[in-house]
Amino acid sequence: MASADEQTRNIISVLVQDVDGIITRVTALFTRRGYNLVSLVSAKTETEGINRLTVVVDASEYAIEQITKQLNKLIQVIKVLRLEDDTTIARSLMLVKVNATNQNRPQVVETANIFRARVVDVAPESVVIEVTGTPEKLQAFLDVIETFGVRELIRSGQVALTRGSKTMAPSKKNG
Repeated sequence: MASADEQTRNIISVLVQDVDGIITRVTALFTRRGYNLVSLVSAKTETEGINRLTVVVDASEYAIEQITKQLNKLIQVIKVLRLEDDTTIARSLMLVKVNATNQNRPQVVETANIFRARVVDVAPESVVIEVTGTPEKLQAFLDVIETFGVRELIRSGQVALTRGSKTMAPSKKNG
């Protein structure tokens, strides 16, 4: 078990009102306190006017408690939930432009297929591959595909949901 001051990677899911400046308010909270944001993804939810922020942060147990308390103080925040590894499904997206000639293109495509990735663009000297998965899967793919030569890449932050029937959806209020 990690000690109270040992930093670990944490995923925090935050439901917020979709209002101007909410991302600035949330990131300012992290910046003011010196917490290291690994990634932040904001996306619309199934409920009109509500966005879900998926925040990945390296922080201690104590810092996570403080972050949660501070997030809950923001008026536009509806709900904050720290996601636990064993009950969470989390995925990232990566686009990779790889060198590919007529000679090695079949091997590049086969490598993509092994990782259940998709070739989304083909040019005379390169292909763009879309990969989704855990950070470990994305890194494993990169380790293998680098032998062909990576021209460019971009990775998204993680998006995450809890497994099973548990939900973060705000409860319906009468009136």
